[in-house]
Amino acid sequence: MSGIASLAALEGRWSMAREIFHKDGRRDRFDGLCVFQRSGPRLVQDEDGMLVPDSGGPPMKATRRYLWSAGAGRIDVAFEDMRPFHSVPFGVDHHETTYLCPPDRYQVSYDFKEFPNWLTVWSVEGPRKSYRMETRFTRLAAE
Repeated sequence: MSGIASLAALEGRWSMAREIFHKDGRRDRFDGLCVFQRSGPRLVQDEDGMLVPDSGGPPMKATRRYLWSAGAGRIDVAFEDMRPFHSVPFGVDHHETTYLCPPDRYQVSYDFKEFPNWLTVWSVEGPRKSYRMETRFTRLAAE
């Protein structure tokens, strides 16, 4: 089977390298750590790192949290407050899906072809935002 076969495949620590390409030409960078840790039937995804803006401003600490759970043949991703975000089928090398948060539109592409290293590409459009965000996840050795 290709892609991710179970939530357990994601458990552990990952380095993250993220680039954010803005429509106006700016290119921000985020480097950090992503940890998937079991909490009951779910995995909690915590991202923690530094965002370096292309504008020359000072680096900023950035964090995010999502909840991943197994559904029927898929992984359901939710926001920290449990609101549904999107789903990813088990066993695929590539998947695209869209999340609408009017007036903004978020489209994500998952690439698991080289799992356990993987890639997400977000295209975000709205009245006050327009960017593409690419994130590479590289598994770190267990401690």
